[in-house]
Formats: sequence, structure tokens, C-alpha cells
Amino acid sequence: MSLGAPAVHEGNNGVRSRGCPERNGIAVNKRNEYVIWHKATVTRERREKMNGHRSFVLWFTGLSGSGKSTLAHAVEEQLHQHGCRTFVFDGDNVRHGLCSDLGFGEEDRKENIRRIGEMTKLFVEAGVIAMTAFISPFREERQKVW
Repeated sequence: MSLGAPAVHEGNNGVRSRGCPERNGIAVNKRNEYVIWHKATVTRERREKMNGHRSFVLWFTGLSGSGKSTLAHAVEEQLHQHGCRTFVFDGDNVRHGLCSDLGFGEEDRKENIRRIGEMTKLFVEAGVIAMTAFISPFREERQKVW
């Protein structure tokens, strides 16, 4: 099945991550210069070909109770019925694990979005259609994700 070109950003195809300096063409962690990104031998493109669809992120945002999760799961169900590999990152679910140490102040909300942005990048590289359902109130933080 071909879904055509996605209407959202598709993530990084290379080894470089936003905000990550590069040394000799290799992404270097800002906190530790000895932590480098290992380029995969199985590329995103090969995964997409095997899956029969392109990978991308759909980011659902809105106020609490506005239907973000409901819509994301409905879209996921439709994509799944068409044989697509999908995953929904739900704001409440993520706060039970990956972001369980965060509160709801401005800085914690920003960190929550940063973490989920990094996770969605990994899922896109894995060839998955990643959907997020987060309040994500700060436009600046959403723009930093991609």
C-alpha cells in the first residue's frame, strides 16, 4: 500500500540530530563528546520498503479532553487495517513510564515534549508511523522537536 507523501515532517535521514554538533560527519552528544550516534546498517528507507509504507509523525495537540487520544487511536485503527505499522504515544500513558519523573510546571512540560520528540524520531527511523496525543502548549517546544 502506498500512502503517498506525508503532510508532516518525516524526521532525520542522516546521523545528525537537531542541536547535535557534528565532528567529521558524525553526530556528537553535547554533554559527552565520546557518545556518538551509530549509523544503522539497516536504513529507514529499507524498513519503509519492507513495511510497504513511509514512516512519519502525526502530532495531535489540543486542550485536555479535546479528543486528541480518541482521534489518534481512530487514525491508528484505520492505518492498521491497511497493514501499516503504527504506534500512538499518548500523553497520559507516557507519564506512567518515560516521563513519570516529570510534573506539570512549564519546564517539566517542555522536557516531556522533548523526550517524546526524541522517541518519535527513533520510531520514524524504525519505519513506523508514529502518532502523538499531547497537550504540548508551547509552540516553541513543538517546533524544536522537528
